[in-house]
Amino acid sequence: MAFGIDRQQLAAWKKQVSAGEIAYLTHYWLDDRFPGARTVTKVGCGDLAKLEAWCIRHGLNPRYIHRREAFPHFDLIGPKQRSILAEEGLWDQIHKFGLE
Repeated sequence: MAFGIDRQQLAAWKKQVSAGEIAYLTHYWLDDRFPGARTVTKVGCGDLAKLEAWCIRHGLNPRYIHRREAFPHFDLIGPKQRSILAEEGLWDQIHKFGLE
């Protein structure tokens, strides 16, 4: 279950992904499979080669990319989520979701 974003933010993320850009979308999230996680960042890109290279650059396994037709993405959760957001300068998402 996702919450903490609005339609405009989701539409902007989808537009970037469709344009082949690396796009970040953080939202609150609950999933029983990950009991300690309360947020997720979806890192999307319509260009799978670019998204795979992004994963490798950040020490992540591209095998875990959700290869959805229109909006392929990698789910960042936990400490790696915060460190990558910081590395990318996405402090607004870090502060908004209390990932300090």
